[in-house]
Amino acid sequence: MYRSRVLLPIVAAIGGIALFDLRVHAQQPPTAAASKILRDGQHDFDFEIGTWRTHVHRLLHPLTGSTTWADYDGTSVVRKIWNGRANLVELEVSGPAGHIEGLSLRLYDPQSRQWSLNFASSAGGTLGVPTVGEFKDGRGEFFDQEPVDGRMVLVRGVWSDITSNSGRFEQSFSDDGGKTWEVNWIATDTRTDDRAGSH
Repeated sequence: MYRSRVLLPIVAAIGGIALFDLRVHAQQPPTAAASKILRDGQHDFDFEIGTWRTHVHRLLHPLTGSTTWADYDGTSVVRKIWNGRANLVELEVSGPAGHIEGLSLRLYDPQSRQWSLNFASSAGGTLGVPTVGEFKDGRGEFFDQEPVDGRMVLVRGVWSDITSNSGRFEQSFSDDGGKTWEVNWIATDTRTDDRAGSH
């Protein structure tokens, strides 16, 4: 009898402490990792579906100290695949420095919620190293590491200035681990249709 009289208050006290502990934990905000919700970006490239007039400004000899640029004009046709979770870009531009035919296959990963941009030129005939990244606040940034003239460099692609009828893509290289970047490709697009490439 004495034991039960002593134990009941102790059990009640422990229960109260446990209940208090649960309430405290319930009121605490979740950690940053637990509260971070990745945004669904599978339609981030929908703005580009269609046919575009494209102007390319290209640095001919990147990472050599050269400042010789070449200009090209032509078209880009962007077609939606898998209801927007992928798309295919066909680029064809020409200028005094020559003719460029390029193809970009962009794929959305629903797990990482990031895009991989896979480029090939008709001159090479194979897909290069994909740049991987995502859009935040209307700006897309994509990165990879690949050999340029035998030396591994960082590559950054940036989509910016996006409207329903225009957009800008800029590629840069870094050979010092990202401390400095040299822009070598600037493409500006102006829409020429009413999203005709979406079918």
